[in-house]
Amino acid sequence: MSKRDDLIAKYAADLKDKVGVTPDMDLLTKVVIGCGPSIYNADAETVAASDPDELGRVRQNYLVKKLGLAEGPELDAAIKAVIDQYGSANRNKYRAVFYYLLCLHFKKQSVYA
Repeated sequence: MSKRDDLIAKYAADLKDKVGVTPDMDLLTKVVIGCGPSIYNADAETVAASDPDELGRVRQNYLVKKLGLAEGPELDAAIKAVIDQYGSANRNKYRAVFYYLLCLHFKKQSVYA
């Protein structure tokens, strides 16, 4: 297996074990590919959920630019909902899993079609 395949398996396990969601492997794979090289960097692979600047980048770069959503308070509410869903106690919130959950939240799977 390639390193990316190993990471996809790790993210799928995270979704099952920590979030209780059975992932759509095709969508998860596309989200992982969309994350680009950031998944191979230990620091960039995770989302710092307690850092307002990091959450602002998720909002701007992923929700607005990638998913094409309009700026508004519902974006922050969705990010908070995903943090709660992922579990505040989970220290490592993987970027690909975080983006996958946001994609499902906004029903924007078509972006990855």
